[in-house]
Formats: sequence, structure tokens, C-alpha cells
Amino acid sequence: MKWPRLRRAKSGVENFTMRGVKREEERRRSVFTRRALLLAGGQAGLFGFLGHRLHTLQVEQGERYATLAEENRVSARLLSPPRGRVLDRNGTVVAANRLNWRALLVAEQTQDIGATLDTFHRIVPLQDNERTRVERELRRRRRFVPVTLREFLSWEEMARIEVNAPDLPGILIDVGTTRIYPEAEHLAHVVGYVAPPAESDMDGDPLLQLPGVRVGRAGVERFHETTLRGRAGAVQLEVNAVGRVIRELDRREGVAGQDVEISLDAELQRAVRGKIGEGISVVVLNARNGEVLAMASQPSFDPNVFNAGVSAAQWRQWTSQRSTPLINKPTNGLYAPGSTFKMVVALAALEARVTTPGERIYCPGHFDLGDTRFHCWNKGGHGSVDLRQSLKVSCDVYYYEMARRLGINRIAAMARRLGLGVPLDIELPGTRPGHVPTREWRERQGRSWALGDTVVHGIGQGFYQLTPLSLATMSARLATGRAVQPHLTRSVGGRPVPGGRAEDWPSLGLNDRDLRLVREAMWAVVNEPGGTALSSRLPGALGVQMAGKTGTTQVRRVSREQRERGFRVESLPREWRPHALFVAYAPYDNPLYAVSVVVEHGTSGSGAAAPLARDVLVEVFNRFRTQPGPAPGQRVAEGRG
Repeated sequence: MKWPRLRRAKSGVENFTMRGVKREEERRRSVFTRRALLLAGGQAGLFGFLGHRLHTLQVEQGERYATLAEENRVSARLLSPPRGRVLDRNGTVVAANRLNWRALLVAEQTQDIGATLDTFHRIVPLQDNERTRVERELRRRRRFVPVTLREFLSWEEMARIEVNAPDLPGILIDVGTTRIYPEAEHLAHVVGYVAPPAESDMDGDPLLQLPGVRVGRAGVERFHETTLRGRAGAVQLEVNAVGRVIRELDRREGVAGQDVEISLDAELQRAVRGKIGEGISVVVLNARNGEVLAMASQPSFDPNVFNAGVSAAQWRQWTSQRSTPLINKPTNGLYAPGSTFKMVVALAALEARVTTPGERIYCPGHFDLGDTRFHCWNKGGHGSVDLRQSLKVSCDVYYYEMARRLGINRIAAMARRLGLGVPLDIELPGTRPGHVPTREWRERQGRSWALGDTVVHGIGQGFYQLTPLSLATMSARLATGRAVQPHLTRSVGGRPVPGGRAEDWPSLGLNDRDLRLVREAMWAVVNEPGGTALSSRLPGALGVQMAGKTGTTQVRRVSREQRERGFRVESLPREWRPHALFVAYAPYDNPLYAVSVVVEHGTSGSGAAAPLARDVLVEVFNRFRTQPGPAPGQRVAEGRG
């Protein structure tokens, strides 16, 4: 009986064991299943993420990454366009581009850089500073990047380099462009010059970052900089992993700068400069439309020097000269106008009705105001003179009295109407407007305006600071009765600019009778006996007459003691002598041209400035007599009455 129970017990243990084993197997299978599911889920997530990224890279951003890959293979570079030319009114090129041959060195193409440089030096000498610069650039750049050895090679130098090419491994000849000015110093102040761009010139145009690019620094070059500059081109080059050029893939040439035609006549400019000496300024305007035909001063400078860079010695020489060759005196030289200002006072007096054309003022040679005596240039006096006679003989006493009656503000208002002391819209950056004083201006300085100040300003002395350009503008406005504005630009890119006709300028609103009286007096200055510029009238063979006015301005006060001792201006050192001035227009009966002349320390307007103005006008008429002329058309209409 025990054995069956034993068997049953044994069988129960075996059953229990089997059930445990089954449960363990089931547990293991469940664990494996969860891990498999987790692994499968992780794999599915990973493959899903990879699929999403592949979709993003190949579909959504495929074009962007294709572009980036292309940029690693293709290098895009800008090409500098040719700079626009500057032409005179007859099409003569006064600023052009010339091929610039230069020698470059590619370091990887030579085994011994030092030996190559030594050989080059024997053919085309290098200065010590040039060789130092080359060696410095070679250290900074990759070996396949060219380094400039020498620019502005002459034809002979380039030929010697080419002949010796086998002995010059790594050296090649490249060609660019450089700016040249055929008229050199004759038009330097007007045309200006170019130089490498400075930080202040950067206006977002990537073209300015290219090596060899130049920007306008002065004159027309600076005013029309964006027009002359043009737009950059581009070239696509295939490069390898280190940036070496393999081949050219595509090229798009830049848009050349537009040509600018200016109103100056280069031949007339040369002729005028041939007649003037140091410290002399001449401006010739088309009296009808304001075109500047000539604008000359001495001394000048050669703008071609700026292309290769101005040496420190040259700059010191220019800036140390008292004659200031870098300054354009017609637009930036400031002078008291002297008696050339008397037409302004005369017109102001007539308009304000403080005098009449027939009123006579007695000139004993001086004008007393309280305890102060103001002298006339003629010690013996002019006797009794009316307005016409006062301008003809340039009587100071008459204008002392007119100024006393008018007051400085009415004089200043008329001066500004005639273009004095106001900005003139001429295309030359930095042009100075000059200065015409008023009572308020003096009071802003914390000083009062005295009646004696007004009297002195009646003859163009005192605080006036005017340019030769503004004096020529005054002459043109007196001749036409219109608010003529001087300008230089005739066309841009072949398209004419506005302002080329007399009727483009508004009337000054001056009374016809007043203008005629002043013009007749200016004619008498040059053409009637007793006129201060009678000896400078135009030759009869020319067939025209001019009207003008002389002026002499003190730069150093003459004391009473000097006058009593019989003072003579000629005894003064040159730098203390008065300036000489003359303004004019011609022909008198049909004005075409206006001119102003300033001779620094010329002593006398009638002796130094008027004869020069005559010679200039003779040159003008001879030049344009056989041409259509810069001012064709009918007689200019006068201002209203």
C-alpha cells in the first residue's frame, strides 16, 4: 500500500516540476517577446527617422544642398567693368581708360622664388620696398594665388619680360585698366581724379572690394561716381578642393559706366591757362544757359599721379606751397569783390527808390561819417556824378552814400538775387557758397553792426567772401535778367540734361529800366573815354563790344600816415598788394558770354584783370565764330518792368 502512495507522491512532484518548468519557459518567452517588440519598435523608429531625414534632405531641401555642393566645385568671382569716360563739349576725351600691363608671380610655378625675383630685378628693377611688399604677400597667400610684382609696365618693359620668359618661371603678364587724363593739369580741378576706395566710400556695392578698383575723389569724377562706375560682371570657375582654378565655366561681362559730357571746351581751357600766371582765376560762362565753358586757375596739378599713388614727398610739396595747387580757386577761392560789387548796390538803390538815375552826388575824394573819413580811390575826387557816371569812373563816395541810405540788409538781399553768397548748383563737390554779411549775422557773433560797417560794404570791402564763379554768375544775371545757374553736365549716357535754354531760368524780377541803366554804365566802363577799363575794350576787328566793371580789393589796410606820406601800392611786398578783379559780358547788345577774372595781388583791376578778360573773350569769339556756338538762338528776353 505504501508503494502506490509513494508513486503518487513522486508523480505529484514530477507534475509540480513540469508545471514550474512550463511557467519559466512561458515567462522567458514573454520577456523575449517584449524585448523583440522593443527592439523592433526602436528599429522601426530609427528607420522612420532616417526616412524622414532622407525625405527632408533629398526632397524638401534637395535644391539647397545641391547648390551648396555646386558652390564647393564652382567659384563665382566679380569682374570689374570699364569706368565711363568724361568728354568735353566737342567729344574730346578728358578722362579715359588705358590698358595697364602688370607682372604677376605665381609661387607654385617656380622652384626658387628668390632666384626668380633676382632675375626679374635685373630685367625690371624693383625698389627695396616693392620687394619687401612682394615677399610679405607671398607669405600670406597660397602658393597658387598670383602676387603683383609691378604695375604700369611700359611696352619696352613688357617686351623684355616676354623675351626672358624661360628665365622667369612663375612670372606672367596680365592686363587691366587704369585711369588717364590727357589734359593733365589743364582740367585737373574740374574733372578731378580717382583713387582706391576708403572705408567711408563703401556703400554696399561689392564692386568696391575688388582689387584695382578706383573711385572718384574730386570734381566731376566724384560727383558722377555712381554713373561712371558701372555694374560688376561675374565669372564662374571650376575649382578643386584647395581652390585652384581648373577651368572657366561661364562669364557675364559687367555693364560699363556711362559716359559723361561736360560743357567745358578743352581747347579753350588750354588757351585760357596759357594766358594766366600763378594766383589767377578765370571763369567763362554761357550767359544764357549757365554752361561753364572754361574754369581755369594757376597753379594746378597732374591728376595722373594719383593712379599709381602719390608719394609722401609729392604730397608735402603740394600742401606746403602758398599757392595751393590742389585748391580749385574759381569755386573755392574767397575774395572781397571790391568795385565789381557796385552794380549790386546801384540796383538795390534804384529798386528801393533811395535815389534816382539823375541824382548827382558830389565826390571831393573822401566821405566823412562822424570822426571817420572814408577815402575814394581818386584822391582828387570825381566831382558831381550820377549813377551811370559813378559806375563808369568807379566813384567810391557815391556808393558810400548809397550804402548809408540802404542799410546792409537790403544790399545783401539784392546780392543774393544776383547769385552772390548763395549755394550754386554746380556739379563740383565742395564748392563754397561764399558769404554776404547781414546785421543779424554780426549780432549772432555777439557784436553790433555799425553804420561805418555798412559804408565800407558799399564798395565791396568788409566781410564779403565771394568766389570767381559767383562773380561770373552775377555778370550772367546782369546780362540776361534771369536767375542763371552755372552747371557743367551736358549729357549723361548720351541723354541731354535739362537747363540748356535761356528760358529754363526764371526772371529775377528786376525793373527793365534799372537793368538797362546799369548795363549802359558797364558798357561805358569799357568803351567811353574816362571809363576805368577803356584800354581793355575789344578790338574793333572783332565786331563786338563788351560791358564790364573793374575792381580792386585791399588785403592790408592803408593807414592815414601812409596816405599822408604819399603811399604807393607798388612799394608793398607782393603778398600785401590788393587783388585785381574784373567782370564782364559780351556782346553788349546780345549777351552770349559772361566772364570773371581774379588776379591775386594784381594791384589794379584796370591794369591786371581787365586786359586778361579782354584777351580771354577774344579767344572765345575766335574759337566759336566758325561754330554753331555754345549759345545759339535769339536775343535773350529781359526781365519784366
